[in-house]
Amino acid sequence: MTKEFFKSFFDDHFDPLRNYLYYRSGDKDLATDIVQECFLKLWEKQPVGDTVTLRRLLYKMGHDLFISHYRHSKIEKEFAFKQNYSIEPSLSPEEELNYSELEKKYGEALSQMPENYRVVFLMRRTDELKNREIADRLGLSVKAVEKRMNKALRFLKKALEYEE
Repeated sequence: MTKEFFKSFFDDHFDPLRNYLYYRSGDKDLATDIVQECFLKLWEKQPVGDTVTLRRLLYKMGHDLFISHYRHSKIEKEFAFKQNYSIEPSLSPEEELNYSELEKKYGEALSQMPENYRVVFLMRRTDELKNREIADRLGLSVKAVEKRMNKALRFLKKALEYEE
């Protein structure tokens, strides 16, 4: 891969790939970082192929890096969440009241949730089972489990008056 070809390829595909990743992530800086990393890897690997093949490879790399970043940030958030709740911070009386009200609403929402949604939700969140394991135990397809989990989450958001 010559420098001229790489520069031309970079100029033609940088913005479209960044836009694709921006639409997926909602974070322009993250999308730019991932695209730069993709082009750096492409330059280091020096793959052989026509423009269409290299474009496909570039988008595949971008997709994979985005998924990797998403999983990593999810793990970081879970770790931070566990760290925050393992220290037992002292709560102000107002925070304790808000927490107990939220806990009460959560319990009520779970009791009002349709049973098939609640079972899947609790198996996933409490027992920490994967969708495949839940599907096997309940005799459902993985898609059915995913659908029930999504409906359970929507039900909880509505019941807890959660707005994003």
